[in-house]
Amino acid sequence: DETMPENDTTNHDPSQPSAAVIDMAEPWPLIDALMGGTAAMRKAGRKYLPQWPSECDESYECRRRSAVLFPAYSRTVSVLVGKPFSKPLTVGDDVPERLREMLDDIDLEGRNLHSFAMDVVSDALAYGISGILVDCPPARGARTVEEERRAGIRPYFIHVKHDAILGWRSEKRGSAMTLTQLRLMESVEVLDGAFGTKFVQQVRVLEPGRWATYRKAKGPNGADAWTEHEAGETSIDFIPFVPVYGRRKDFMVGEPPMLDLAYLNVEHWQSKSDQQTILHVARVPILLVTGFENDGDENMAIGAGAMMKSRSKDANARFVEHTGAAIEAGRLSILDTEDQMRQTGAELTVVKPGNTTIVQTRSDNEPGMCDLQRITQGAEDGLDTALFYAAVYMGLPEGGHVSIYSDFGVTARPEASAGVVVELMKEGFLTQATGLAELKRREYLGPDVDVPTEAQAAYAERKAAQEAAADRERDMLLSSLAERADREMAGGGPGDDEGR
Repeated sequence: DETMPENDTTNHDPSQPSAAVIDMAEPWPLIDALMGGTAAMRKAGRKYLPQWPSECDESYECRRRSAVLFPAYSRTVSVLVGKPFSKPLTVGDDVPERLREMLDDIDLEGRNLHSFAMDVVSDALAYGISGILVDCPPARGARTVEEERRAGIRPYFIHVKHDAILGWRSEKRGSAMTLTQLRLMESVEVLDGAFGTKFVQQVRVLEPGRWATYRKAKGPNGADAWTEHEAGETSIDFIPFVPVYGRRKDFMVGEPPMLDLAYLNVEHWQSKSDQQTILHVARVPILLVTGFENDGDENMAIGAGAMMKSRSKDANARFVEHTGAAIEAGRLSILDTEDQMRQTGAELTVVKPGNTTIVQTRSDNEPGMCDLQRITQGAEDGLDTALFYAAVYMGLPEGGHVSIYSDFGVTARPEASAGVVVELMKEGFLTQATGLAELKRREYLGPDVDVPTEAQAAYAERKAAQEAAADRERDMLLSSLAERADREMAGGGPGDDEGR
């Protein structure tokens, strides 16, 4: 419960994040920089690329401007979120037709449900928390479903990003936690002058059955203060918000499941910058000159077309170069860090033992799941809940279910079980159609392969091959019999041994 004491001064400022949000948001600036790439990491400067003792400002700036980020974190997020959404999201037959009509533009901004869900999961995977808010414009006098359709009045989904959540209040009702208040930061585009527009920050406060927005305005003392801008009531008696977690710590609290990878990526950023500096030093040898007399002219020409001379027999000039030992050590350290990053990112797809709670465990043989599958399952449940909230807005009894592809754990890969499927087909324990379906699910067959058609064609080819083989065997037998008859006739009758 995020209820604050009455004497807390932040209790009257809707824009202040709660203590839980402040704690949850601690790693977000780091992840923002990593997701922003090289430009964002350079802009962060000394925060993630420290200036070493005795390093002058000019040398540090040269090092900062030349550093290049290896995008391990952002690339891993992109690759992992691509696995569950590599196949289209499946809409269940129990989704009402009126809801189906809105799935191609679920957010009234042109995104279909598949793309919308992919963005939500990507945000949760990177930052640990994301959310879906289901909203619906007021009826504006529409009294029938047809009038609502003509007026464009229908529910839509809003992707609430991790950094838009400011705080909440909740209570336990029955066996589930329920939101009693939710505060969200929004950026709203408003008119500015005769032709322009600008974005204004506002805080939306949601409570069961009502809502309000707050914007900054000049108070009586001339200072900016958050004041109520608009308010109204809703047609539902609950807050239609669904949290989606990367790794759930508590109700409405999540943490990035790959935070260790983020720290390793920063270590790689720093180590690679050091390596670049060492290479620069090693590639530029230093000329060491000893024993030359100073004739008053301290300038000395050095180059392919220049000559140095001295009257001293002890004069010497030579280039001093780096031995290169530190270069190899630095290179190996960077390679080790890259291996650790790959392993950390891949761990989310490693299947682990199944659930262990009484409610979750339905049998001792329940298959295990990898962390990415658990995240995907949580997002799938969140979409089902959001569809139910939309159905409530529309007066429908249910919202139905959708399915996100989740057969991508390492033990579900083709090489792990495709051979078993083929053997079962050979031994006759698996039909041709079922075997082909299993191979298609394991991505041995292309998505365009129609299994029933392919099974029929394979049966027809096999039958034709069997008939052709039988015809060849019959022809060979007939030919052999004909040759035997010819030999008997040529041998003069049954008294000939060969004829017999």
